[in-house]
Amino acid sequence: MNALAAHRIVFGGSLVTLALGFAGCVPQEKYDAAVTAARSYEQQLGSTRDELSTSRANEDRLRSQISQARADLESMQGLSDGSKVDLEKLRDAYDALSKQVAGMDAGGPLPENINILLASLAEQYPDMLQFDAKTGMLRFLSDVTFDSGSARVKDSAREVLRRFAAILNNPELAAFETVVTGHTDNVRIGKPETLKNHPTNTHLSAHRAISVRDLLVGDGVAANRVEVAGWGEYRPIVENGPRGAAQNRRVEVFIRPMTYDTTTGSWGGTTGGTAPQATPRATPEKDATAPAAAPVITRPAPEKDPN
Repeated sequence: MNALAAHRIVFGGSLVTLALGFAGCVPQEKYDAAVTAARSYEQQLGSTRDELSTSRANEDRLRSQISQARADLESMQGLSDGSKVDLEKLRDAYDALSKQVAGMDAGGPLPENINILLASLAEQYPDMLQFDAKTGMLRFLSDVTFDSGSARVKDSAREVLRRFAAILNNPELAAFETVVTGHTDNVRIGKPETLKNHPTNTHLSAHRAISVRDLLVGDGVAANRVEVAGWGEYRPIVENGPRGAAQNRRVEVFIRPMTYDTTTGSWGGTTGGTAPQATPRATPEKDATAPAAAPVITRPAPEKDPN
Protein backbone atom coordinates (compact mmCIF):
# COMPACT_ATOMS: atom_id res chain seq x y z
CA MET A 1 0.00 0.00 0.00
CA ASN A 2 2.88 2.41 0.87
CA ALA A 3 4.54 1.68 -2.48
CA LEU A 4 1.27 2.37 -4.29
CA ALA A 5 0.78 5.65 -2.42
CA ALA A 6 4.34 6.72 -3.19
CA HIS A 7 3.86 5.88 -6.86
CA ARG A 8 0.71 7.98 -6.98
CA ILE A 9 2.46 10.90 -5.26
CA VAL A 10 5.37 10.82 -7.72
CA PHE A 11 3.06 10.38 -10.70
CA GLY A 12 0.69 13.13 -9.57
CA GLY A 13 3.57 15.50 -8.89
CA SER A 14 5.07 14.75 -12.29
CA LEU A 15 1.82 15.66 -14.00
CA VAL A 16 1.61 18.99 -12.20
CA THR A 17 5.26 19.79 -13.01
CA LEU A 18 4.76 18.86 -16.65
CA ALA A 19 1.63 21.00 -16.85
CA LEU A 20 3.37 24.04 -15.35
CA GLY A 21 6.48 23.61 -17.45
CA PHE A 22 4.63 23.66 -20.73
CA ALA A 23 1.82 26.06 -19.80
CA GLY A 24 3.27 28.71 -22.05
CA CYS A 25 3.59 26.55 -25.18
CA VAL A 26 0.51 24.30 -25.16
CA PRO A 27 -3.14 25.17 -25.66
CA GLN A 28 -5.02 26.22 -22.52
CA GLU A 29 -7.37 23.24 -22.92
CA LYS A 30 -4.50 20.73 -22.71
CA TYR A 31 -3.00 22.58 -19.76
CA ASP A 32 -6.34 22.50 -17.90
CA ALA A 33 -6.70 18.79 -18.67
CA ALA A 34 -3.25 18.07 -17.23
CA VAL A 35 -4.02 19.99 -14.04
CA THR A 36 -7.41 18.26 -13.73
CA ALA A 37 -5.79 14.83 -14.10
CA ALA A 38 -3.20 15.69 -11.44
CA ARG A 39 -5.88 16.76 -8.99
CA SER A 40 -7.86 13.60 -9.69
CA TYR A 41 -4.82 11.52 -8.74
CA GLU A 42 -4.47 13.59 -5.56
CA GLN A 43 -8.11 12.81 -4.66
CA GLN A 44 -7.54 9.09 -5.28
CA LEU A 45 -4.39 9.25 -3.13
CA GLY A 46 -6.39 10.84 -0.30
CA SER A 47 -8.97 8.05 -0.50
CA THR A 48 -6.21 5.42 -0.41
CA ARG A 49 -4.69 7.07 2.67
CA ASP A 50 -8.08 7.00 4.41
CA GLU A 51 -8.47 3.27 3.71
CA LEU A 52 -4.93 2.57 4.96
CA SER A 53 -5.58 4.58 8.13
CA THR A 54 -8.79 2.63 8.82
CA SER A 55 -7.03 -0.68 8.27
CA ARG A 56 -4.22 0.28 10.65
CA ALA A 57 -6.70 1.44 13.29
CA ASN A 58 -8.56 -1.88 13.05
CA GLU A 59 -5.31 -3.81 13.41
CA ASP A 60 -4.24 -1.74 16.44
CA ARG A 61 -7.64 -2.37 18.08
CA LEU A 62 -7.37 -6.12 17.57
CA ARG A 63 -3.82 -6.24 18.86
CA SER A 64 -4.92 -4.33 21.97
CA GLN A 65 -7.68 -6.89 22.51
CA ILE A 66 -5.16 -9.72 22.14
CA SER A 67 -2.88 -8.12 24.73
CA GLN A 68 -5.77 -7.94 27.20
CA ALA A 69 -6.82 -11.51 26.43
CA ARG A 70 -3.25 -12.73 26.95
CA ALA A 71 -3.05 -10.95 30.32
CA ASP A 72 -6.37 -12.47 31.41
CA LEU A 73 -5.25 -15.90 30.26
CA GLU A 74 -2.00 -15.72 32.18
CA SER A 75 -3.82 -14.60 35.33
CA MET A 76 -6.04 -17.70 35.10
CA GLN A 77 -3.20 -20.21 34.79
CA GLY A 78 -2.90 -20.65 38.56
CA LEU A 79 -6.59 -21.26 39.24
CA SER A 80 -7.96 -24.57 40.45
CA ASP A 81 -9.73 -27.15 38.30
CA GLY A 82 -13.07 -25.62 39.29
CA SER A 83 -12.37 -22.66 36.99
CA LYS A 84 -11.56 -24.66 33.86
CA VAL A 85 -14.68 -23.42 32.07
CA ASP A 86 -13.63 -19.77 32.40
CA LEU A 87 -10.12 -20.66 31.34
CA GLU A 88 -11.38 -22.39 28.19
CA LYS A 89 -13.51 -19.35 27.30
CA LEU A 90 -10.48 -17.11 27.59
CA ARG A 91 -8.42 -19.45 25.43
CA ASP A 92 -11.16 -19.49 22.77
CA ALA A 93 -11.38 -15.69 22.77
CA TYR A 94 -7.61 -15.40 22.50
CA ASP A 95 -7.47 -17.87 19.60
CA ALA A 96 -10.29 -16.06 17.75
CA LEU A 97 -8.55 -12.69 18.04
CA SER A 98 -5.23 -14.19 16.97
CA LYS A 99 -6.87 -15.56 13.82
CA GLN A 100 -8.31 -12.14 12.99
CA VAL A 101 -4.92 -10.45 13.28
CA ALA A 102 -3.32 -13.25 11.26
CA GLY A 103 -5.88 -12.58 8.56
CA MET A 104 -4.97 -8.88 8.53
CA ASP A 105 -1.27 -9.69 8.30
CA ALA A 106 -2.05 -11.90 5.31
CA GLY A 107 -3.69 -8.98 3.49
CA GLY A 108 -7.28 -8.71 4.74
CA PRO A 109 -9.31 -7.81 7.84
CA LEU A 110 -11.98 -10.54 7.51
CA PRO A 111 -12.00 -14.25 8.42
CA GLU A 112 -10.92 -16.47 5.54
CA ASN A 113 -14.29 -18.20 5.25
CA ILE A 114 -16.08 -14.82 4.99
CA ASN A 115 -13.70 -13.73 2.22
CA ILE A 116 -14.58 -16.90 0.32
CA LEU A 117 -18.33 -16.29 0.73
CA LEU A 118 -18.12 -12.65 -0.37
CA ALA A 119 -15.84 -13.43 -3.32
CA SER A 120 -18.27 -16.15 -4.42
CA LEU A 121 -21.21 -13.73 -4.20
CA ALA A 122 -19.36 -11.13 -6.29
CA GLU A 123 -18.44 -13.76 -8.90
CA GLN A 124 -22.11 -14.68 -9.29
CA TYR A 125 -23.09 -11.05 -9.95
CA PRO A 126 -20.07 -9.54 -11.77
CA ASP A 127 -22.14 -6.77 -13.39
CA MET A 128 -23.37 -5.58 -10.00
CA LEU A 129 -20.72 -6.40 -7.38
CA GLN A 130 -17.00 -5.98 -6.77
CA PHE A 131 -15.25 -7.36 -3.68
CA ASP A 132 -11.93 -6.19 -2.25
CA ALA A 133 -10.63 -8.69 0.32
CA LYS A 134 -7.78 -6.39 1.40
CA THR A 135 -10.15 -3.74 2.74
CA GLY A 136 -13.21 -5.93 3.49
CA MET A 137 -15.27 -3.86 1.04
CA LEU A 138 -18.18 -4.92 -1.19
CA ARG A 139 -19.05 -2.40 -3.93
CA PHE A 140 -22.51 -2.18 -5.51
CA LEU A 141 -22.52 -0.41 -8.89
CA SER A 142 -25.34 2.14 -8.79
CA ASP A 143 -26.32 1.92 -12.46
CA VAL A 144 -27.49 -1.68 -11.96
CA THR A 145 -28.60 -1.29 -8.32
CA PHE A 146 -30.77 1.84 -8.69
CA ASP A 147 -32.76 3.54 -11.41
CA SER A 148 -31.40 6.90 -12.60
CA GLY A 149 -32.01 9.60 -9.99
CA SER A 150 -33.70 7.13 -7.61
CA ALA A 151 -32.79 5.84 -4.16
CA ARG A 152 -35.08 2.80 -4.48
CA VAL A 153 -33.15 -0.46 -4.84
CA LYS A 154 -34.09 -2.35 -7.98
CA ASP A 155 -35.92 -5.63 -7.52
CA SER A 156 -33.06 -7.45 -9.26
CA ALA A 157 -30.64 -6.20 -6.58
CA ARG A 158 -32.80 -7.04 -3.58
CA GLU A 159 -32.07 -10.76 -3.81
CA VAL A 160 -28.34 -9.96 -3.84
CA LEU A 161 -28.72 -7.84 -0.70
CA ARG A 162 -30.72 -10.62 0.97
CA ARG A 163 -27.84 -13.04 0.36
CA PHE A 164 -25.34 -10.43 1.53
CA ALA A 165 -27.35 -10.00 4.76
CA ALA A 166 -27.14 -13.75 5.35
CA ILE A 167 -23.33 -13.49 5.18
CA LEU A 168 -23.32 -10.55 7.59
CA ASN A 169 -25.35 -12.67 10.02
CA ASN A 170 -22.72 -15.41 9.92
CA PRO A 171 -21.46 -16.13 13.49
CA GLU A 172 -17.91 -15.41 12.31
CA LEU A 173 -18.94 -11.76 11.82
CA ALA A 174 -20.64 -11.38 15.21
CA ALA A 175 -17.87 -8.99 16.32
CA PHE A 176 -17.98 -6.94 13.10
CA GLU A 177 -20.06 -3.98 11.93
CA THR A 178 -20.76 -2.49 8.49
CA VAL A 179 -20.40 1.02 7.06
CA VAL A 180 -22.58 1.72 4.01
CA THR A 181 -21.36 4.71 1.97
CA GLY A 182 -23.03 6.17 -1.11
CA HIS A 183 -21.20 7.95 -3.96
CA THR A 184 -22.19 9.71 -7.20
CA ASP A 185 -20.35 11.29 -10.11
CA ASN A 186 -20.10 15.08 -10.49
CA VAL A 187 -23.10 15.58 -12.80
CA ARG A 188 -25.55 17.97 -11.18
CA ILE A 189 -29.12 16.82 -10.64
CA GLY A 190 -31.37 18.59 -13.12
CA LYS A 191 -34.65 16.71 -13.24
CA PRO A 192 -37.34 18.49 -11.16
CA GLU A 193 -38.83 15.21 -9.92
CA THR A 194 -35.39 14.10 -8.71
CA LEU A 195 -34.63 17.43 -7.04
CA LYS A 196 -37.78 17.14 -4.92
CA ASN A 197 -36.40 14.08 -3.13
CA HIS A 198 -32.64 14.60 -3.56
CA PRO A 199 -31.65 18.30 -3.72
CA THR A 200 -27.95 17.50 -4.22
CA ASN A 201 -25.72 14.58 -5.11
CA THR A 202 -24.81 14.34 -1.43
CA HIS A 203 -28.47 13.78 -0.57
CA LEU A 204 -28.85 11.18 -3.33
CA SER A 205 -25.74 9.25 -2.23
CA ALA A 206 -26.84 9.27 1.43
CA HIS A 207 -30.40 8.22 0.57
CA ARG A 208 -29.10 5.30 -1.49
CA ALA A 209 -26.90 4.21 1.42
CA ILE A 210 -29.92 4.39 3.73
CA SER A 211 -31.97 2.26 1.31
CA VAL A 212 -29.29 -0.43 1.33
CA ARG A 213 -29.07 -0.23 5.12
CA ASP A 214 -32.84 -0.56 5.52
CA LEU A 215 -32.95 -3.71 3.38
CA LEU A 216 -30.05 -5.28 5.31
CA VAL A 217 -31.78 -4.53 8.63
CA GLY A 218 -35.05 -5.88 7.21
CA ASP A 219 -33.21 -9.11 6.42
CA GLY A 220 -32.05 -9.56 10.01
CA VAL A 221 -28.83 -7.53 10.35
CA ALA A 222 -28.88 -5.76 13.73
CA ALA A 223 -29.49 -2.02 13.31
CA ASN A 224 -26.70 -1.19 15.77
CA ARG A 225 -24.22 -2.88 13.43
CA VAL A 226 -24.89 -0.63 10.41
CA GLU A 227 -23.63 2.92 9.82
CA VAL A 228 -24.52 5.02 6.75
CA ALA A 229 -22.88 7.98 5.03
CA GLY A 230 -23.12 9.85 1.72
CA TRP A 231 -20.11 11.42 0.00
CA GLY A 232 -21.84 12.69 -3.12
CA GLU A 233 -19.32 13.39 -5.89
CA TYR A 234 -16.44 14.18 -3.54
CA ARG A 235 -14.64 10.82 -3.46
CA PRO A 236 -14.28 9.66 -7.07
CA ILE A 237 -12.28 6.56 -7.89
CA VAL A 238 -11.77 7.57 -11.54
CA GLU A 239 -11.74 10.94 -13.28
CA ASN A 240 -15.17 12.21 -14.29
CA GLY A 241 -15.77 13.03 -17.93
CA PRO A 242 -18.34 15.40 -19.46
CA ARG A 243 -21.05 12.88 -18.56
CA GLY A 244 -19.55 11.83 -15.27
CA ALA A 245 -18.32 8.24 -14.83
CA ALA A 246 -20.30 5.08 -14.11
CA GLN A 247 -17.52 3.78 -11.82
CA ASN A 248 -18.05 6.73 -9.47
CA ARG A 249 -21.78 6.01 -9.10
CA ARG A 250 -21.62 3.31 -6.45
CA VAL A 251 -22.50 2.17 -2.93
CA GLU A 252 -19.66 0.65 -0.89
CA VAL A 253 -20.10 -1.52 2.19
CA PHE A 254 -17.09 -1.85 4.48
CA ILE A 255 -16.98 -4.62 7.09
CA ARG A 256 -14.81 -3.81 10.10
CA PRO A 257 -14.38 -4.84 13.78
CA MET A 258 -17.06 -3.43 16.06
CA THR A 259 -16.42 0.07 17.41
CA TYR A 260 -19.38 -0.18 19.82
CA ASP A 261 -19.87 -2.86 22.46
CA THR A 262 -23.54 -3.82 22.18
CA THR A 263 -23.35 -5.70 25.49
CA THR A 264 -22.06 -2.90 27.69
CA GLY A 265 -23.14 0.06 25.56
CA SER A 266 -19.59 1.46 25.43
CA TRP A 267 -17.59 2.68 22.44
CA GLY A 268 -14.36 1.11 21.29
CA GLY A 269 -15.57 -2.48 20.86
CA THR A 270 -14.60 -4.84 23.66
CA THR A 271 -11.76 -2.53 24.69
CA GLY A 272 -14.05 0.30 25.81
CA GLY A 273 -13.25 3.95 25.08
CA THR A 274 -15.19 7.13 24.40
CA ALA A 275 -17.80 7.74 21.74
CA PRO A 276 -16.59 9.49 18.58
CA GLN A 277 -18.11 12.80 17.57
CA ALA A 278 -21.44 12.28 15.82
CA THR A 279 -21.72 13.38 12.19
CA PRO A 280 -24.93 14.49 10.44
CA ARG A 281 -26.78 11.77 8.56
CA ALA A 282 -29.25 12.39 5.76
CA THR A 283 -32.66 10.69 5.86
CA PRO A 284 -35.00 9.94 2.95
CA GLU A 285 -37.94 11.69 4.63
CA LYS A 286 -36.32 15.05 5.42
CA ASP A 287 -32.86 16.53 4.98
CA ALA A 288 -32.57 20.27 5.25
CA THR A 289 -28.78 20.51 4.92
CA ALA A 290 -26.09 18.55 3.13
CA PRO A 291 -22.81 17.52 4.82
CA ALA A 292 -19.86 19.83 4.25
CA ALA A 293 -18.15 19.02 0.97
CA ALA A 294 -14.49 18.98 0.04
CA PRO A 295 -13.44 21.31 -2.83
CA VAL A 296 -13.43 19.70 -6.24
CA ILE A 297 -12.92 20.81 -9.82
CA THR A 298 -16.22 21.94 -11.30
CA ARG A 299 -17.28 21.47 -14.91
CA PRO A 300 -20.36 22.52 -16.85
CA ALA A 301 -23.12 20.01 -16.24
CA PRO A 302 -24.52 18.07 -19.24
CA GLU A 303 -28.17 18.14 -20.01
CA LYS A 304 -28.94 14.59 -18.84
CA ASP A 305 -28.60 13.19 -15.32
CA PRO A 306 -27.13 9.64 -15.30
CA ASN A 307 -27.08 9.39 -11.47
